Amino acid sequence: MTTMTRRRFVANAALAVAASGVRAQANGSAAVTLNISADATGPHMPEDFVGLSYEVQQLTDPAFFSPANAGLIEQFKKLATHGVLRLGGNTSEFGYWKPTPDSPEPEHPHTREVEGEPKAQYYAVTPDAVRSLAAFLRATGWTCLYGIGMGTNTPERAAAEAEFVAKTLGANLQYFQIGNEADLFSNHLRDPKTWGVKPYLDEWLALARAVAAKVPDAKFGMPDVAMSVGWLPEIAGQWPSIQNPPHVTRLTHHYYFGGPATNPEVNIPNLMKPATMARVQKDADTAMGAAKKMGAGVRMTEGNTCYRGGKPGVSDVFASALWAADYALLLAASGYSGVNLHGGTGKSVANSVGGFLPGDVLLKEQGKTAEEIATHPHPFYTPIGTFGDKYALQPVAYGLKFAGSFAGATFVGAELTTNLQAAGVNATAYAAKLSNGAVSVIILNKDLDKDVAVTLKLAGKSGSKVEIEKLEAPGIDSRETHVTRGSNGGVSSGAGYVVQVPKASGVRVTFG
Repeated sequence: MTTMTRRRFVANAALAVAASGVRAQANGSAAVTLNISADATGPHMPEDFVGLSYEVQQLTDPAFFSPANAGLIEQFKKLATHGVLRLGGNTSEFGYWKPTPDSPEPEHPHTREVEGEPKAQYYAVTPDAVRSLAAFLRATGWTCLYGIGMGTNTPERAAAEAEFVAKTLGANLQYFQIGNEADLFSNHLRDPKTWGVKPYLDEWLALARAVAAKVPDAKFGMPDVAMSVGWLPEIAGQWPSIQNPPHVTRLTHHYYFGGPATNPEVNIPNLMKPATMARVQKDADTAMGAAKKMGAGVRMTEGNTCYRGGKPGVSDVFASALWAADYALLLAASGYSGVNLHGGTGKSVANSVGGFLPGDVLLKEQGKTAEEIATHPHPFYTPIGTFGDKYALQPVAYGLKFAGSFAGATFVGAELTTNLQAAGVNATAYAAKLSNGAVSVIILNKDLDKDVAVTLKLAGKSGSKVEIEKLEAPGIDSRETHVTRGSNGGVSSGAGYVVQVPKASGVRVTFG
């Protein structure tokens, strides 16, 4: 896997974007010309780049991830043909393996109760739930990152659970993730005076080695930090001193733009700001640098727009679609192997964050009725909303799916941010060569005021047939999201192909 960052790739590639004739126009629009080579020398987006993240507690209902849950299976397949389901979250630290119906519940360690942190409510993961999960994965065509608790677990229980999971999931298991957001264990699971990278590694190695003793070909992801991406280079620095280390295939971390819902800084203008993605790029550079030293890849295994369940009016509207598309493409262009956006049922996520969703509190403070609150997906950021026995893709999922149209493609390098800033337009663009040889360009106009006309000039593609796909909505704060496809009959010429990208919308142009 390449470890070249998007910034360096764009700067150094022979096919780097060159803008000319950039000009602002009086009617709130701008025009930009973009030259793109047809050669593909950038990072490759894996076929299974798109992923979802759910709480392990979801397994307490074996009927949820089940081959009988046709509605959920339909939405998984609609989102991605080959996706990755990650099971983890805060609730993974309070689960325990119950191998038989008469297996006694083990004794649990004492944990401190801290306001805002999930309470120690323990629950069992059973073989029936894992068997049901295996059949669900076969039905969807997805694979799994399986989370095993670290905070209240023992090596013996971890190994027994891993052995059964590995045998049951088979090829649909990618790797084990031991521990969730261990950088926050000092809040209630470990002594804040002594907890850090070294104690974490000691505990993680004990669990991982116990698992590897039962599952010799086991692969692992780690450390799955909440926000301390700096842990990754620290772990990479200590890794050479570890004798016979377990097989770590991915370094993993989480990312939420902000939170909780009651924070006024979590709003659409801030979500759309270029500075938001600049911070993401900085963390991506750190993560990819650490992974290179360890010979591993990087995956963002949990995240979304607003932590603790999302914010109504931000996480469940079209703004989240534009954010998700840009976020996923930035990480793919930086060399990440995938992105898992967090979601699930309102109950499971509420249990993971202390028993309630801050977004519900916000809506009640705004005077919303119970009926009005029920029209929102719960949690508010979930990619697949649960409405009774029905499931539906939400705006954030459409953004992830839009980015996922590059799955299996190789980036050829396109970055409009710097060029469009000269015209005062907040937009980004990415280009990739598809497996069939076609070149596709995604332009995301996150500007809330300006439209942009982009002239695309692709080397060697003069006379190509052009197909258009649009990601749009009635407004940036609309709960609706539309994706339209089709050929407009246009043909790229030597003068380039002009595509109009209205404010707050996305366009994908594919040159056959």
